[in-house]
Formats: sequence, C-alpha cells, structure tokens
Amino acid sequence: MERLIPKYLDEMLFEDIPYLAQMQEEHDKFAEVLRANGAEVLYFEKLLEDILEVRNVKETVIEEIITGLRVNSAQLKKDIRALLAEMLPRQLTSTLLSGLSKKEVTHSEAEKRLSFFIKDEYPFYIDPLPNLYFSRDYGTVIGTRLSVNTMKARARKRESMLLQYVAEHHPRFGGCKLWRRHDEADSIEGGDILVLSDSVIAVGCSARTSPEGIETLAARIFAEDESVREVLVIQIPFTRAYMHLDTVFTMVDVDKFTIFPGIADTVHVFRLSPGGPKRRGGIRIHQETNLSRTLARSLRLPAVKLIATGGGDTWSAEREQWNDSTNTLAIAPGKVITYRRNILSNAILRENGIEVLEIAGSELVRGRGGPRCMSMPLRRGSIA
Repeated sequence: MERLIPKYLDEMLFEDIPYLAQMQEEHDKFAEVLRANGAEVLYFEKLLEDILEVRNVKETVIEEIITGLRVNSAQLKKDIRALLAEMLPRQLTSTLLSGLSKKEVTHSEAEKRLSFFIKDEYPFYIDPLPNLYFSRDYGTVIGTRLSVNTMKARARKRESMLLQYVAEHHPRFGGCKLWRRHDEADSIEGGDILVLSDSVIAVGCSARTSPEGIETLAARIFAEDESVREVLVIQIPFTRAYMHLDTVFTMVDVDKFTIFPGIADTVHVFRLSPGGPKRRGGIRIHQETNLSRTLARSLRLPAVKLIATGGGDTWSAEREQWNDSTNTLAIAPGKVITYRRNILSNAILRENGIEVLEIAGSELVRGRGGPRCMSMPLRRGSIA
C-alpha cells in the first residue's frame, strides 16, 4: 500500500491512497471477528513463504517472475534473477507482494549499461500487489476443487500465479485439484462467483468476467462434478462501480439476498445446465425473465426475498453501494459481516432477521471492496 503513487492509481486499480496503519488495524479486527465465530484464518503471505523454503519451488517461481518482466535487457533480467535468488524466503515473499523498485537493483559504475541511464519514468521492475487483500477474486473453491481464476487486469495476474504455486506445493493443499489455472485465456474473477448451494452456483458476467470464461468453467463442472447441476449467469452493467456481482448482489440466508436496487430491473439472467450441444461444450442455455423466481426454482424454495440496500432511498443506496453495503460476507445462514459505515443497509438487514456483525472499514473500503471481497473460503461447514 505504501508504494501506491497518485499518478499510477488507475494502473493499480485504486482511486485513493489509504492510511496504512489504520487499514491494518481494521483488517486485524476483521480477522478477529472471523476467529471469534469459529473460522480458521490463513494468511496468504505465510503460505507463500512456506513454499519458498523449498529450493526448487523458489527457483521455479523466480523464473516465472523473470519471464513476465517488462524488461528487454538480458543482462538486467540476469541481475534481477540473481538478486531474487539471494533473498531468504521471507524477504522474497515481501518482494513478490510489495514489488521491486528500480532503485533497489544496484550496479557498480563499471556495470552500468546505457539502459540504466535512459529509463522510462515507471518506478518498478516488479509491480506491488495492493489488491492482494481482496483474496476472493484470485481463487474460488467450488465443491472439492479450487478455481485459480484468470484476472482481467495485468495489475492482478501475479496474485493468481502465486496462488497456484501455493495450491500445488503447500501441505495444507495436498492433493488439491484445480478447475482452472491462472494462465487461461478467458477472464473470470471470484467476486463474480457465488456458491448458492451444493448444486447451484451463480456467476456474474461483468467488466471482469467474460462469457467465455463462464462457459469454460461451467462445462468442466458439469463434466466432472455430479453435484453441481446449475450455473445461474447474472449479467450486470459493465462499469467500474459494479466491477463484480458481489458488489451489487450477495446471499445472506438460505432464502434471502441483498441487492443494490439500481440494478434490480436491468440484470439479465441465464440458466446453464448440462446436456446441451457439443459446440456449446455440452451446456444447455435458457434465458430467464425474473431473478427472484429463477433463484427460488433453482434452490427449490417456495420463494426468495431480495433485500434492497440503502433502506429504499435511491441516493442512500448509491452512496452505501459505493462503500460496499451489498458486499456482505455470510459466515452462517442469516449471519453476515458488513462495514459499520453502511448504517441504513445494516438496519434493513436486521429488520429482515439477519444478524449483522459490523467492522470498521474507512480505509479498507478505499480499495473498492468489502468483507466478502477480503475473504477466500477454502472449506465450508455443512448447513444441514
């Protein structure tokens, strides 16, 4: 976060520079709430550091990093490779997450080449990963497998690559099978994937998730997992304000959802199921006309309730949606974590029988994500 520079905020997918100390305190409190409610919390940097203790894994990770550098000079790549190889696992982990600036790669006067003196203005050889705390996006567990998601923006692609190494080499992920790998062609991000039940998932088609990515994932799930029988595709407006489905729509109970009212009448819903023509990957596609009726039928419920954020006031709904009022994290049926600042949305959730656990988020929200965005569920308990 301390490496965010105003003129590169767009490239780093940020709109402001958070106050780091306050942000860390807020994130620690979020983790405490999860632990207090029975969750085990794993930190990405610790998992990564663990696998970098293994020499051949460290070497392979470094080689992939070097291959992806936007550097033309073979000698400079060699210098960076040598610098990374000398680092201990903790230091290398820090560098892979916080980036490598150009001033950190030193040369003696005799070794300096013309490219050292003629540089472009951009300050990093390895970009920092300020979006890493939105762990929902780069990985999604569906059933017993992990989808290592293909991120749309270059600024986030290394997050998925590093997760794949963790999944393939960390003992906690022993035997983990993958639905997708990080380097596939079509983008799909975890903020667009909602596991609604053992047999139904919803996927948002958004500015970050492509229809091709959704079809590929659905085809694999239908072919290899007999439990998941439906994928509901919810197309939302392709704008930065609604970057993922979970910024405008999340599940808060077995039969209740919170929704930003600004998109309620504009979403398009498609139901995917197995058994269609081979040219579609064996997928049947049926366009639906009503979101709530489709959810109820797919979940085998008499009805579902859509709870509008903002207490029914249009301006309040827009203000609180910008502060991720809809990005709730359900830790049990009818029990969610939200940002304290979304007063009206939290009140209406409580009016609808939802237990709301509030956390501060004045700095966390500057990255444009809420409690759901900041979590990657790896193992879910049964609600039966």
